[in-house]
Amino acid sequence: MRAKPASARSDAEAPAIRTFSIAGHQFVAPKAAPGLHLVATPIGNLGDITLRALETLAGVDIISCEDTRITRRLTERFAIECVLKPYHEHNAAAVRPKILEQLAQGASIALVSDAGTPLISDPGFKLVREVCQAGHQVIALPGPSSVLAALSVAALPTDRFFFEGFLPAKETARRTRLAELARIDATLVMFEAGSRIQDSLRDLAAVIGNRDAAICRELTKLHEDVRRLPLSKLAETAETLETRGEFVLVVAPPAADAKVMSSSDLDDLLLASLKESSVKDSVARAVELSGRPRREIYARALELAGQHRARANNGDD
Repeated sequence: MRAKPASARSDAEAPAIRTFSIAGHQFVAPKAAPGLHLVATPIGNLGDITLRALETLAGVDIISCEDTRITRRLTERFAIECVLKPYHEHNAAAVRPKILEQLAQGASIALVSDAGTPLISDPGFKLVREVCQAGHQVIALPGPSSVLAALSVAALPTDRFFFEGFLPAKETARRTRLAELARIDATLVMFEAGSRIQDSLRDLAAVIGNRDAAICRELTKLHEDVRRLPLSKLAETAETLETRGEFVLVVAPPAADAKVMSSSDLDDLLLASLKESSVKDSVARAVELSGRPRREIYARALELAGQHRARANNGDD
């Protein structure tokens, strides 16, 4: 009789002998200890799975995953028979109590994301917090991470980095957030969707300035591509960028010798420039010389230009 596929097994049908296979060789896995096991899974290349992860996935009672279809590709690749249960942002509130109940009964449960390390831009945080509060064991199994993979190949400083996750989808909110990120003295790491990558690159160049950066697309996959250029060049060539796939953006920190112009000096610069140039040109020059975010400078330039017009209308000039 053929074994039922993992998706068809009930909670009471865990295999008597837990096994996994690598290149046709079968290995026996011990039953995993009770608790929640946070298992990092490949971000693209299934060969990046760790031996410990395979042993744990084969040894737990249940695998909680974002998408059972995606996780099933992994379990089928390594001939792992286990119960797969969905846990994602849309059902998390309803499923968490069930997981806590199962853990209270001594179950061993693996939490995986669709790709990479759980809790990095996925809904696992609340589950882990409640599992800890309930006194159950939480075990981390480190492994693949697109954040660390991108940092490794970006050829940018890695001694200090700030992970932003996904930028806001709308332009105004995205530029506002980028103005805040521009002040952080660390390498920036961001996720971005292919549908927004071109707009985000242009906003990065406009708001953060011409720092060195890297676009990492489809890391560990067949069509992996890494572009390392200043943000201005990446923005100029954004239209030629292949937008299919998963993207990680890495942006260098501010230059060590970068000096931020004082508010009074910025006002003097803008006032002098506005007498001879447009707001747009004045802002562009101030961005280059001041070390301040474009959004902040643009708002101040509009304010100063408005004050100048008001004085002119009142005959003060």
